Amino acid sequence: MASETTQHEALTRLAASTAEAVARALEAFVPDGVTRGDVTITPEDQTAFANLPMGGVAASVRYVNGVTGANVFVMPAESARLLAGAMGAPSVTDDAPLSEFELSAIGEAANQMLAAASAAISVMIGQQISISPPDVRVIDGRPETLDAWGTAPFACSTSFTVAGAPCRLIQLVPSAFVVRVARAIDEQTVEQPDVATAGDTATGAPTVPLTESLGRIKLRLWAELGRTRLPLGAALSVPSGAVLELDQAADSPVELYVNGLRFGTGRLLVTDGGEWAVELLETANGHSDAARPVAETMTDAETMTDAETMTVAETMTDAATDEELGQ
Repeated sequence: MASETTQHEALTRLAASTAEAVARALEAFVPDGVTRGDVTITPEDQTAFANLPMGGVAASVRYVNGVTGANVFVMPAESARLLAGAMGAPSVTDDAPLSEFELSAIGEAANQMLAAASAAISVMIGQQISISPPDVRVIDGRPETLDAWGTAPFACSTSFTVAGAPCRLIQLVPSAFVVRVARAIDEQTVEQPDVATAGDTATGAPTVPLTESLGRIKLRLWAELGRTRLPLGAALSVPSGAVLELDQAADSPVELYVNGLRFGTGRLLVTDGGEWAVELLETANGHSDAARPVAETMTDAETMTDAETMTVAETMTDAATDEELGQ
């Protein structure tokens, strides 16, 4: 059956989700200084690496699990220096070249940003992906700089403003990712928003606001209450009514997962209507938000006995916004 989701829609959703993750990581270094712009899908006859800021910095990671592609964050020298300072690099005069110490500090920050980007992609495609260590280099216009990032069938970029300076997240996307995202959108039977795509005045490439790209993505959220181990023979002969003891106390936090990836911990609650809910305690990136129920109507709790037994409760949630993911 042919996919009803176009390549453009799949790329836009993937790029927007990744940019959201990068922005949140950046805000840890530049509080209240990060603004996300629009997603731009690069036409086949153009390059995503046009108009790079000479003297600026490009931090990148490449995929290493059998697919080609990369995430490249491009920033002018002033943003790079600000980021290095946030990581503890000593300050120098603004007109001095970036030092090795500053580039090393930028690499540490890039590791967090681009790891967050890759985690967001993993959630979108429903599969863990592997990335290389971050590569940080000064943009000097040499051809080997572009060669370091490789190529991919698709490219897109998202604009950012970091402390008033323009930056870009450029993504080289393998075909496999586009196919998986399109399939996931089709399987979720999500009604696509009617997005009017305005042309980028400089490139003619279509642009889509992030909020429109993320707004209706649905991801699967579940809570894991605990686990236990059973021999396979015992698991096959467990009678109805048997009590299986789990490895967690009744008042222990539950683990929360989105599309198979852990994203936080929570506490089970019962709503006024007698339904299960989860109060979010902490997200995987360390953010605490202990007063927000993130999942309700968790009535389909089930016990699965295979080589390992766990009790989970599942629900569907629109997980594209801060409120719904509890970020």
